[in-house]
Amino acid sequence: MEYNPDQHSLKCPKCGHGMNEVSYGNITIDRCSNCQGLWFDSGEADQLKARWMGEALDVGQPAEGRKWDAVEDIACPRCQRDMEKTCDAKQPHIWYETCSEHGLFMDAGEFTDYKYETLVDRFRSLIKGAR
Repeated sequence: MEYNPDQHSLKCPKCGHGMNEVSYGNITIDRCSNCQGLWFDSGEADQLKARWMGEALDVGQPAEGRKWDAVEDIACPRCQRDMEKTCDAKQPHIWYETCSEHGLFMDAGEFTDYKYETLVDRFRSLIKGAR
């Protein structure tokens, strides 16, 4: 299945519901209408992370996002290939799914955590280690 950017009908890779485009300035991402997970096309997560108040698009509750952690086989909403689980190098407790060609998916609440690395995160990464 080839990706056609003119046809916007992304389905959430975790729960299968439709995704809605949401924007912050000139950055437009996709947010699931059900689980509130976020799809970032390549580079968008880093662009939004650098923006003041960029986390405003992450409206889902972290507890809801954690409910979807058990979903293992996740296909890229763009190309339908299996995505890889990846952790943030600075905050190894944050795990998200990536497609090397198209982007990444974060569960509800994960982007806000990703945006704000804290002293607690540094301590947590020392204790928790790799998954």
